[in-house]
Amino acid sequence: MRDLLASPGTGLPSLPLSARLKEMADYLAAPGAARLTEEQRALALGIARRLVADVAARLDAAIDPAALWLDWIEGGLPGADRLAAPCFARAEEHRWREQSALRAAPPRIPSPEETAGADEADGMPAVDAPMTDIDRGYLALQIADRRRTDALGNPCIAVADLDPDLFRALLLDIAAWRLVELGKAGAEAARLGDAVRAALAAQAGEAGIDAAAARWHRALEAEGALAEAAAATIARHDWPALIALSAAAHRRRYGEMALTLLTAETAALPSLLAPLRVDRMALAPLEASLTLLPGRTISGGGAADEDYASLLAARAERVAPPPDGEA
Repeated sequence: MRDLLASPGTGLPSLPLSARLKEMADYLAAPGAARLTEEQRALALGIARRLVADVAARLDAAIDPAALWLDWIEGGLPGADRLAAPCFARAEEHRWREQSALRAAPPRIPSPEETAGADEADGMPAVDAPMTDIDRGYLALQIADRRRTDALGNPCIAVADLDPDLFRALLLDIAAWRLVELGKAGAEAARLGDAVRAALAAQAGEAGIDAAAARWHRALEAEGALAEAAAATIARHDWPALIALSAAAHRRRYGEMALTLLTAETAALPSLLAPLRVDRMALAPLEASLTLLPGRTISGGGAADEDYASLLAARAERVAPPPDGEA
């Protein structure tokens, strides 16, 4: 009877079956939890594919990214746990920005008659006016943000924005795959090792969106214009600029801050943005935009203690009575 019940070739489950069983186990562990939509899956997978191709190109131009990706898709991406958070954060940020772009009214373009006599007296800088540090900081941020999409407008993660540890892990995983493809030759191992070191050194010298955000934040702080600029980014739905300022104020990476804002409860937003000293009423467009994002994941966690301290300090500054002699 035992022989009749035993299936032939009994052993470890196949990879597809293991994946399904893990998915089922995750579902049974939290049946009420929201699942990823097909759009979220497709976006995250595309971001991961483009990231792997970009890293492979830096390691060895002779690597076929299509063959590499096909092997990894069939066998499972190495370090999937490390890739999950940055890919999910970039995908959710892209969905948020796309939704805002669809709902926002197109910008008004002034007529030639309106701009013909404009000068600084009319509130518009002259064409040949020099750029301020704030202008240069914001321009650097826009350039860094543009590198986070490919030529077709698809979202991606710029190598300069990658966490160095994640970049190193990706390089080593791709180098190991390439070494197996080339036959595990000792000379190839040494060459690939040198390529990993060179790629790490090159990335360390690159300025990504985190450096641009810090530069813009410093310029605004120096001019006492941080609160006004932060409120303006919310009013015009410039979410990358808001994320950048928040990340710089909290001294966190852009991707981490994007994920924190996108998954925050509405009640936690004032404390998260307290370092920017934005008025509570100015947060309404941000709260509405996040609420309208379909399939948004809510972290359910409260804000950190230091955020509440910043919030209290900001509120105390607003409600403090004016010094003697001032109305």
